[in-house]
Amino acid sequence: MELFRGTNLLEFTDYFSTEDKCYEYLASIKWTNGYVCKKCGHTHYVERDKHSRMCSKCKTTESTTSRTLLHKLKFNIRKAFMIMFEMTVSSKGLSSLQISKRYDINYKTALRFTNKIREAMQSSNKYPLSGLVEVDEFTIGSKEKGKVGRSKDTKKVKAIIGLELTKSGDKIKRVYFEQIEDYSSKSLIQFFDKKISKEAKVKTDKWRGYLPLKEAYKALEQEKSKNGENFPKIHIVIHQVKTWIRTIFSGVKKDNIQKYFDEFSFRLNRSIFKDTIFHKLVERMVAIDIKLNEVCVNT
Repeated sequence: MELFRGTNLLEFTDYFSTEDKCYEYLASIKWTNGYVCKKCGHTHYVERDKHSRMCSKCKTTESTTSRTLLHKLKFNIRKAFMIMFEMTVSSKGLSSLQISKRYDINYKTALRFTNKIREAMQSSNKYPLSGLVEVDEFTIGSKEKGKVGRSKDTKKVKAIIGLELTKSGDKIKRVYFEQIEDYSSKSLIQFFDKKISKEAKVKTDKWRGYLPLKEAYKALEQEKSKNGENFPKIHIVIHQVKTWIRTIFSGVKKDNIQKYFDEFSFRLNRSIFKDTIFHKLVERMVAIDIKLNEVCVNT
């Protein structure tokens, strides 16, 4: 089936006008490298319908959604596609409550499904930031009275951001966020190891927690922050993610915030490939079977 391209809602609804078309699209992605029976390894099958295939040897039937994040949906597949589409092309994002009302789905069901989508949006950590990179920490949550700078307020969610810029330094290429326990070198090093190339030219402020990183990251530079004026791009993105999170829920829960970071990064990192962002998400929803069939999915 031809790859869907675009961000127009009317075009999307025309393309996926029936449930069968949604299942056909899933099948074209799930078995893009050919069918292999999960039970016996046989490669020949009988297509019972657009929803499933049956092994011609052991007669095991596998549905299009089995072993994917779309398995055992409690609502029809077309609604699932619509939700996935909106969560990828809408820059403002959607809350589970909005989705529940818009698609006539139980709130808890909507919450579980949107969290599955955010699970698919997680970075694989295969492509660390490189070139010109800026790093900073920030908090989300209520401001503690009388405290400035890196407060130890336990009510706040502490996070770190890494931002890759173009060679000219005037545009944003990619961004990663990660929730951290504190601002210690240990927490900062874990983020650097996962998200930033050793060859990157990294710029941070003069927080002492970055000092131990200079041995591994030779091109790391520290510069005193002038109220963020010399780190304009990174502070714009921090402001954007804070504003976006406030619009989709009223309270910040520490055990959920990383999922929202992943969603925000997924959209921003693919902003120049917006026409295929929905297809990329479907690939990832299907690739939950990666441990079984070693499907390779790009970040």
